[in-house]
Parts: sequence; structure tokens; C-alpha cells
Amino acid sequence: MVWKLFSRKKPNGYEQKLKAAREAGGSEALPVQDTRAAIEELSQVVKNNPEAVEIYLALGSLYRSQGEIERAIQIRNSLIVRPGLDRKFKARALFELGRDFRRGGFLDRAEKAFEDARSFGHDPTAIHHEMARLAAERGAYEKAADSYGQLALPLPQAHSLVRLAMDYFEEGQDSQAHRALRHAIRAYPGAVEAWLEQIIQAYKCGNSKKVGDILRDALEKVAPDLRFVLLEGLLEATRRAEREAGRLADNEQWSKVCSDEQLAKAVVPVIEQQDPHVLLLYYGAVFLLRVDDVDNAKSWLEKALVLEPSFWLARLELFELSKSDQTMTPFFKEQLSFFMGHARRVRRFYCRRCGLKRDQLFFNCPRCRSWHSIAFRTDFSQ
Repeated sequence: MVWKLFSRKKPNGYEQKLKAAREAGGSEALPVQDTRAAIEELSQVVKNNPEAVEIYLALGSLYRSQGEIERAIQIRNSLIVRPGLDRKFKARALFELGRDFRRGGFLDRAEKAFEDARSFGHDPTAIHHEMARLAAERGAYEKAADSYGQLALPLPQAHSLVRLAMDYFEEGQDSQAHRALRHAIRAYPGAVEAWLEQIIQAYKCGNSKKVGDILRDALEKVAPDLRFVLLEGLLEATRRAEREAGRLADNEQWSKVCSDEQLAKAVVPVIEQQDPHVLLLYYGAVFLLRVDDVDNAKSWLEKALVLEPSFWLARLELFELSKSDQTMTPFFKEQLSFFMGHARRVRRFYCRRCGLKRDQLFFNCPRCRSWHSIAFRTDFSQ
């Protein structure tokens, strides 16, 4: 029986693995080797004790954490149809089945499973949270924002409002879009994605003064370790504008953007007003380089290296700027260009929670689903 199973002597490390198994369905992914070891051990226990409902549930969560959705679903279904299963276990199995379906992209089935779990008495707050995530994944951002607001989760609420605003901008409903962005910042003043979207919209309208004003306010509200996102996002917008410049039909919304000179005049003074920070200095140098102010850019990069000597990207830029002063053979130049090209393609961003590396900004980690966990790799060891 189940109680005899849990009262018997457990192998060393069993309790820790079972705890990890139960938590595997949450926001943090387990290391692959630890997860595999736990799956193997729990599989053996389940094989020898088919009545162990708790372990069935934990094993299913481990399979889901490894992306083996079909096996996770099979385990949940085997529990749900078990005769005489306690209602609370059936509710949990249905709830986890909904999470399995959502992870697998079967959103309609996920919603049905969550509703069934509700009918069997599962925690309504947990179900409400999952329904909010479902709404966001379906693109129903207004509904998602309302749900997150009811759950007192301001960060995902603000993110949903930003996505709603972006949809409004695409539809030409600018006033509704700006209202949604203001609502996002009221809900969560540190919502870096909301501030960034405001900056991008000012840039697209050609209003460099407004870009500077919003950036100044944003740097005060956003967490210091996330401020680089504002500048990286603005730089990405300038690259997007350059790509769109060669197009004819789809170019209208990018036709009025600020010039590089206007941006540098708006952004650099705002950065100068901040306390010295390695990433702010680096991005200030990048904006200066876009207007060929090489001497000042070098100075900013050198200051960044004073603060953090291991900052590889600042060293790379300084090296690039000094190439013209060096005497090199054609062979050396070719090899140097090769390695410089590869160095520039190093993924610069990573998740502080799970270590995932990306070359694009993210606000919610694609792997562990942590919010605002992005960081800049100032050191290769990160």
C-alpha cells in the first residue's frame, strides 16, 4: 500500500530527489543529469509499487521537465482512469495534465483539463494562474493582463499589457496602445519592456527629445542590472530601421525615425548623468561610434575597462578601433578578421537562473520561464 511504501527505508538521497521531482513542473528547470537520475530511480519505485500515486505524479512532472510530454500525459491519464482514486489525487492529476498539454501546445485540451481539475476541487488560485498563462499564449493579452492583475502578479500583468500595446500599434490604434503602456508602468514601474516600447515609439516618430526624456525616467525606475536592455533594445530598433530603409511597401512606420546624430545627442548626455556603470559606458560608446566620434568612444570604452577589466566586448571594440594603427601582413589580417567575426557572434545574454545563452533580448526566459532574469555576459566565464 501507499503508506507502507513511504514508511519503508529509502535509498540515500531519495527524499531530495522526490522533492526535486515534485518541483520540476514549476518555473525552474532541473539539471539534465540530476533529472535523468531521479527519473530512473522513481521509475524503479513505481514499477515495484504501482499504487504509489504521489510518485506517479512526480514522475510525470519529471518527464514534462525533460520535454517528454507524451509520456507525462500517459502517466496522468493512467491515474485519472484508476478506479477508486481519491478526488484530491484526481484533481492534481487533471491539473498536471493541463500543464502537460499547455507545455505541448495543446491549449484547448489544457483549458479543458484545468476546468475538470477545478470541478474536482483543485486549488482555484493555481488554476487561475494557469488560465492566465493560457490566455497569454493564445495572444489574448487583455484577458491575461486582467487575470494577472487579479492574482496580484504585476510583472506578468505589465508584460501582457505591453504585448497588448504592440498589437494596438500594429493595428494603428496608437492612443489605446499608449494607454496600455502607461497602465503597464503603473502596474509595475520597473517593467523594462514597457519603458523600452515607449522609447522605440518615440524613436519611430522621430522625436529624439522624447527618447531622451523617457530614457532618463526609465533609468531611474528600472533595476540597475536591467538598464542595458533599454539601450540594447533601442540599438536593435535602429538596425531594424536600417533594414526597412531599403523596402518600399512596408516602410511607412519606419520612415520618420531619428537620425543617428539626433539619437547620440539625446542618449549620450542622459548616460553621462548616471553613476558610472560598465554597460552604460559601453552602450554610450556604441552610440558615439554610430556618429564616428571615435575619440570619445575610445575614452568611454577605456573607462568601462577601468570598472571591469575582464569586459571582453569593450576590449574587442578598442582593438577594432586600433587596427588601422597597426602594421599587419595580409595573412594576419585575414586570420584576425576571422576571429573577430566569430567573437562578435558570441551570445551576449544569459539567464541568471538557468544559464541559458541567447543573442537576442528576452523578458521571460524561454527555458526556465523566469521573469527579468536576463544578464549581459561581461565575462566569458558567465
